[in-house]
Amino acid sequence: MTSEPAADVAPLDVPGPRDPSLLLAATAERLGRGAAAHVAAGPLRVGVDLGTATTVVLVLDIDGAPVWADSLAAHPVRDGVVVDFHGAARAVRTLRARAEADLGRPLPAAACAAPPGVPAADSRACVHVCEAAGFDEVTLTDEVSAAQRVLEVRDGVVVDVGGGSTGVGVFRAGALVALDDRPGGGHHVDLVLAGGLGIGVEDAERLKREDPTTALPVVVPAVERVAESVRRMTLGAKDLPVHLVGGGLMLPGAAAVVERWLDRPVHGYPHALLVTPVGIARSAP
Repeated sequence: MTSEPAADVAPLDVPGPRDPSLLLAATAERLGRGAAAHVAAGPLRVGVDLGTATTVVLVLDIDGAPVWADSLAAHPVRDGVVVDFHGAARAVRTLRARAEADLGRPLPAAACAAPPGVPAADSRACVHVCEAAGFDEVTLTDEVSAAQRVLEVRDGVVVDVGGGSTGVGVFRAGALVALDDRPGGGHHVDLVLAGGLGIGVEDAERLKREDPTTALPVVVPAVERVAESVRRMTLGAKDLPVHLVGGGLMLPGAAAVVERWLDRPVHGYPHALLVTPVGIARSAP
């Protein structure tokens, strides 16, 4: 595992609700509903999350409260790498324009993130996407460190399961001491579900979200594959609990499968898909 955190990760000094479940619930309530009725004066922080299946733009006010959030179904990223630059820029530009119109304020700066295992040249592609979408100042962080800015885990393992990869960060005394990433995530779960039920991948993704009780028994092997990746990436941190975020395993019961495989406590979160986008916004200038 890599022993150094990303150089651009700032200390955990951004204001906001201390209970992540409250913050995530407020963000979910805001998603796709336009601007909040009251937006505090002062700077706004913008986070851009380029996902395998969804692109999210989230705006926090000076107090760290979500004041605007929306998403677009898009597929510009594969295994953490931008494979459709123009499509990604178009999606971000559309969401930025909506946010500026709803908030009545310009949004000149933003933050974005990449999986920790993506090479530097590839990870900076998300910066260039944001610049092409009209942001003048863009901050880059990694997805695991972004999630930690919401969870504020002092001693534990933060696991961000995305569509194409699984990122892991080990935290001791609040400091990031190891960071790694491996292929395998929500898209691979969809492939197993599609094959097991004889349906298309898009139908599998929809079924996974709409009828998880049907999906989970079929995809247990895929969930265990993710858990095995986590085990191998945390051989020196078996004493620490795991905090599971990201949209890749957002299935009721998936955390229990991971917990059985790892034989250690695993904490899941409501609205786990929003943890990283909120953390990215908290990383913004």
